[in-house]
Amino acid sequence: MVRALTVEYLQEIVAAFNSRDVEKIGSYFAPDATFYASRGSAVDGARIHGRDAIKKYLADRFQVIPDMRWDPVEDYVVDETRAVSVWIVRGTESGRAIEARGVDLWEFRGDKVLNKDTYWKIRS
Repeated sequence: MVRALTVEYLQEIVAAFNSRDVEKIGSYFAPDATFYASRGSAVDGARIHGRDAIKKYLADRFQVIPDMRWDPVEDYVVDETRAVSVWIVRGTESGRAIEARGVDLWEFRGDKVLNKDTYWKIRS
């Protein structure tokens, strides 16, 4: 049975990210999903394609920022396939505190994430 896209379901996915359990996070993604990370050499950041590649990317990221978390600000469901999450990301990278507002643009196929596009504010 496919779950409907609701704010509560979106919050469940974000809670999985905050658990830093890559298997749990991966269970929400379609096998052919794409994650566009905020950091990367391309104009759209890093493009990670496929559930297994996304899990590996996140596992590596959580080793660099082991206390990384996303504190929700607002979540919106646009329609049955699209949603937006606004959050503050916090954590510590190489002894430096991270705190930035960001947004995820989500696209779903059924109840699985098909695309996740992440944006952060750059602080200077």
